[in-house]
Amino acid sequence: MKNTPFTQKHMALGAKMAPFAGYNMPISYSGINDEHAAVRKNAGVFDVSHMGEFILKGPDALDLIQRVTSNDASKLTNGKAQYSCLPNEQGGIVDDLIVYCIEENKTYMLVVNASNIEKDWNWISKHNTRNVEMHNISDKTCLLAIQGPNATKMLQPLTDMDIMNLKYYTFAKGKFAGVDNVLVSATGYTGAGGVEIYFEDSNSAADKIWEAIFEIGTPQGLKPIGLGARDTLRLEMGYCLYGNDIDDTTSPLEGGLAWITKFSKDFTAKKILEKQKAEGVKRKLVGFEMIERGIPRHDYLIKDASGNAIGKVTSGTQAPSLNKAVGLGYVTVDHAGLDSEIFIDIRNTPVKARVVKIPF
Repeated sequence: MKNTPFTQKHMALGAKMAPFAGYNMPISYSGINDEHAAVRKNAGVFDVSHMGEFILKGPDALDLIQRVTSNDASKLTNGKAQYSCLPNEQGGIVDDLIVYCIEENKTYMLVVNASNIEKDWNWISKHNTRNVEMHNISDKTCLLAIQGPNATKMLQPLTDMDIMNLKYYTFAKGKFAGVDNVLVSATGYTGAGGVEIYFEDSNSAADKIWEAIFEIGTPQGLKPIGLGARDTLRLEMGYCLYGNDIDDTTSPLEGGLAWITKFSKDFTAKKILEKQKAEGVKRKLVGFEMIERGIPRHDYLIKDASGNAIGKVTSGTQAPSLNKAVGLGYVTVDHAGLDSEIFIDIRNTPVKARVVKIPF
């Protein structure tokens, strides 16, 4: 198992650790509900240094990104980022990712899921027919997500960059906590506001930044947060988790990601996805809340009132902010309408739920 530069700090703080995507990662510290509330109401720090980062450089970097991603990266200007996905040849999803425009038409950073680093690298390399300069900087890049409504206010004294006024999906580069060349991005996976900060782990940068953040934040209630609360936070927002809600067999149109699928350019599986759009999909990813008591879990069957299987749960939990059980799952299109009554098969018992709008 790999460690991040912060693994020893998590253990010293008494984190419950577990393997995740080949890394020894903190799952929780004070408890998922407590950590979840800290992020929704104040601020919390996630170590997400296990994520993957690739740099693509050169005059054909944008062309390569355009061909392998579904969104239109030509719209990006310096300091802007974009959510996208890598479609496979069958119209499924190799991975979802964020594209950062460091220098327009020249230098981009792609941030990919930890479990897909090698797979994504190989996929993009396979399409790199014009010798775009590619660097996998995953192992030397640290990533901390400081999320919550008070996150930027807490961090602002650590930098001259105006991070309190960063617009959503934009970023700045500069000095942070005395460390040069730090990228601060108004992105995140919680829906609670805040930033993500990327920096190279050299000259004790990881120690400096971690200690500066907690020194300034702890008196204001800043807490370390594990992957358990990261999951409940993202699920309340209806954000997809790769490997659960989207994968190689789900298309962006089925997964509610039509908004990142732009047909104004050529990309892998464009024709397949255009056909899907024209004919309509047969199943859809929906959000649902439990009406009767029970917690939906990954892979539980979803049934109709007559007991016929109509889909599967992809993510589910007792949502801490809502005090009710919610989930995501694929159902046939005729059961995907808002307020449709569905039943989750929990230990061979059909438990009533209804389709609702996301975010929850």
